[in-house]
Amino acid sequence: MTRTVVLTGPTSGIGRQAAHQLARPDVELVLVGRRPQALAEVANECREAAGVRTVVGDFSSLASVRQAAAEILATTPRIDVLCLNAGTVSDRRRLSADGIELTFATNHLGPFLLCELLKDRLVASAPSRIVITSSIGHLGATLDFDDLGYEHGYSIMNAYRRSKLANVLYARHLAEELRPGVEAVSFHPGAVSTGIWTGAPWWARPVLAIMRLRMDDPATGGARLVRLVDEPVVSGAYYSDGRVTDPDPKALDDAVGDRLVAVSRELTGLSS
Repeated sequence: MTRTVVLTGPTSGIGRQAAHQLARPDVELVLVGRRPQALAEVANECREAAGVRTVVGDFSSLASVRQAAAEILATTPRIDVLCLNAGTVSDRRRLSADGIELTFATNHLGPFLLCELLKDRLVASAPSRIVITSSIGHLGATLDFDDLGYEHGYSIMNAYRRSKLANVLYARHLAEELRPGVEAVSFHPGAVSTGIWTGAPWWARPVLAIMRLRMDDPATGGARLVRLVDEPVVSGAYYSDGRVTDPDPKALDDAVGDRLVAVSRELTGLSS
């Protein structure tokens, strides 16, 4: 049976390698990214897939995400797996087109909006699954609802870690909301040498260059994503090194997760 997998962030790093590994005769791929030419290149590399379609969507723009969701719904009768993998970092505080801190907008709110807009299709396609790329960086993160956008105390790592904590909280919320038909998990792909940290400040780049010598290659990170697409999972769990692992205690607080979802719905215009 052919499965349809929607994969975001497929044009580089972990996402590109995951796309290559998912390009099999039993998988139809829907690749979602912001650069049309890069999407076309990846689609061409995935010729072994049962079918490959590309959808342009910039996760820092709510309007672009809405447009991408509409295209997916119009062209994709079922969704077996939704992989929310797109992400970014920013060395200084920047705002998205919607006036939201860029890292939080791209790593959480954009994927959140896409998932919420595709949720009914996932339910109709059950049994189905949502896989969210988080990070071990969520450990020790804070989630200040009075200053989600880090108007005070911004740093590249503070913002990144907050967005990754939001990923784990949202996956747990989805698992509870959509059970038993739709599973949801988050995972740490490992310390992977990808281009995401090219946005790091100049003073951190020599340290990162040394760290990369000991990092996993993107294919290894991609394989960890693909295993969560292919193999049985514990819905609601956070995975690290291929195993269910305890996340940060804040990620286990259902009240915080519920509040995050409510605030995210307001910020994305879904509550109106």
